Amino acid sequence: MLTNDTLTNDTLAQWDRDTFFHPSTHLAQHARGETPTRVITSGEGVHITDRDGRRMLDAFAGLYCVNVGYGRSEIADAIAKQAHELAYYHSYVGHGTEASITLARMILDRAPANMSKVYFGQSGSDANETNIKLVWYYNNILGRPEKKKIISRWRGYHGSGLMTGSLTGLELFHNKFDLPLSQVIHTEAPYYLRRRDPDLTEEAFSADCAAKLEAMILAEGPDTIAAFIGEPVLGTGGIVPPPAGYWPAIQAVLKKYDILLIVDEVVTGFGRLGSMMGSTHYGLEADLITIAKGLTSAYAPLSGSIVSKKMWDVLERGTDENGPIGHGWTYSAHPIGAAAGVANLQLIDALGLVENAGNMGAYLRSELATALEDHPHVAEVRGEGLMCAVEFAHTTSPIAFFDPARKVGPAISAAMAKRDVIARAMPQGDIIGFAPPLCITKGDVDQVVSVAVDAVKEVLG
Repeated sequence: MLTNDTLTNDTLAQWDRDTFFHPSTHLAQHARGETPTRVITSGEGVHITDRDGRRMLDAFAGLYCVNVGYGRSEIADAIAKQAHELAYYHSYVGHGTEASITLARMILDRAPANMSKVYFGQSGSDANETNIKLVWYYNNILGRPEKKKIISRWRGYHGSGLMTGSLTGLELFHNKFDLPLSQVIHTEAPYYLRRRDPDLTEEAFSADCAAKLEAMILAEGPDTIAAFIGEPVLGTGGIVPPPAGYWPAIQAVLKKYDILLIVDEVVTGFGRLGSMMGSTHYGLEADLITIAKGLTSAYAPLSGSIVSKKMWDVLERGTDENGPIGHGWTYSAHPIGAAAGVANLQLIDALGLVENAGNMGAYLRSELATALEDHPHVAEVRGEGLMCAVEFAHTTSPIAFFDPARKVGPAISAAMAKRDVIARAMPQGDIIGFAPPLCITKGDVDQVVSVAVDAVKEVLG
């Protein structure tokens, strides 16, 4: 047994390079030791601590998922209690547990009124895979076998499986994977800063996005388009709130052509926008809602597909006509994940975290804007609730972005990490993203802003 901490750390680093396949990582550089191994050992509130005792403020909540913050004994105790009583049983053929049934009820109590049932999975990716299968099943039961294409948006993020990686509109998730699959097509991102016509108002840009969507539907054939999927706020694509009038304009087109709406709330669900759900925040009438991260605050893996009554009635009809539905995961409604979800949602309510997310999100955006908006290389400070981004450009009037080879965003993120604050360099642009735990305080926000200002000064002057 190793007793020297340095030796232990060196050994772990070697094992890591030799055995661990990390997601979203430059594999060759990591295997050669050119990028560091980071072993995180503990967390409390908005802070994490690594194996060397370095304490950092996590201003991205892991991957915008540790909504209640780290070290919550209420959730840990619920997980332990469930594991001792019943670590696992499947949910096939009508089986359930007290935790899974209770959590389904709690989710529907927080979801829009037209939602009917919850199907549980393990990740946002598999939840969106479930959604697509349900959409196809639905249209087959209705006798519309050609109505199968899914419209997503460029810069959207919906997972990294075969269908979900196709739905994702980011090049990194397509390159060399033979994606997207043919059933998925992409329309314009609601990214006002990057609009082609700088003279458009937000409302005019939203109308243009809706017109482009309608033109795509007509070109493909409305009878071939099954569903449209979108995040209430673009997440990994740049943390981009929708421009004024966007969602009403888009929903009008979808209703015109009888196209289902899948609202991907993996990030926005359960408080991140300062509302319990992004669907209600923006008045979205979803047919399916995808949930994951904030459902358990990542204390245990769990996801869900919330199914509307409109769709559920057709699914029931399908099983009357064809027998049991042929879809399921071994770990659907896993009791440990469900127990974590119940404790997590109770904690969100008890601590008033939805309201705090709205208040602290507004404060974070205001302070970042005051500190950085006049910087010659800051193109925009934007966000909604506790999702915030700062986008950088070579020039801002007219706007011209940096050469991606300069890696300005990663450099600023690294400069912040050096000062013990974690922010995320978003892909496809020089964008720094912030999505801290919903329990963040004003003092924590002040630290994040101060460090961001110092990092920008270091990298861009």
